[in-house]
Amino acid sequence: MRDAWRLALGTFTALRVGAPRRVDGRVLGGAMLLAPLTAAPAAVVWAGLGLLAGAPVLPPAVAAVLAVVVTALLSRALHLDGLADLADGLTSGHDPARSLEVMRRGDTGPAGAAALVLTLLVDAACLATLLASGVGTSLAVTALVASRLACAVCARRGTPAARPEGLGRGVAGTVSRPALALVLGATALVAAGAGQLVGNAAAPSPYAVAAGHVAVVATAVAAAAAVRRHATRRLGGVTGDVIGAAIEISLAAALVAASIAASTLA
Repeated sequence: MRDAWRLALGTFTALRVGAPRRVDGRVLGGAMLLAPLTAAPAAVVWAGLGLLAGAPVLPPAVAAVLAVVVTALLSRALHLDGLADLADGLTSGHDPARSLEVMRRGDTGPAGAAALVLTLLVDAACLATLLASGVGTSLAVTALVASRLACAVCARRGTPAARPEGLGRGVAGTVSRPALALVLGATALVAAGAGQLVGNAAAPSPYAVAAGHVAVVATAVAAAAAVRRHATRRLGGVTGDVIGAAIEISLAAALVAASIAASTLA
């Protein structure tokens, strides 16, 4: 577990941690399952920005942009890079080999730039409405944590790797279906509990708030699964870029779901 935790933190955050003593399929799969916990530093920042925006000390729009910036810094913009690379690769043609070569180059083309701008605009617009209230902030934090479930979703057993090397090759198929179901269920349960707590304090129907939190988790998982299916069909499997893109797309989709839930609970 210690090696999996070190690998997860070292891969998905900018935090300095010791290198794992061994890296095998079990450790890689464990790191994918632990990925939601690596969102904790950004989640704390989001919660703090939500308090400032709700006070109100900080304008919600400013809080939203700061949340996006801090999250990118804490992840070394790794997931955003994956999103840009996948967008460029998928728009380069229908030949998997060519798409993978474009993704490998590392430079960002028009499709990648558009994907980054549009996704970040969606994130900031949603956060500007969510961080102004306690329920909205809780929904936003749930979206952030749930978006990291994309790692386990993309690494579940039966998912092939698109390349014979790289992160995708290492993690593809390392997460068993029971382990994935357990992590998804635990995340949904914790989200529902958080929703009930916030609902009891700030909303007339805590059960409705809990249901909204679960819907956010479900949306994030569905978006990640859609990215995995599309990448498998177009590229032949997953890569590190696919996993990063799945995280960003899951986050954007979950924040939209959170905004809808917040508006219905207002």
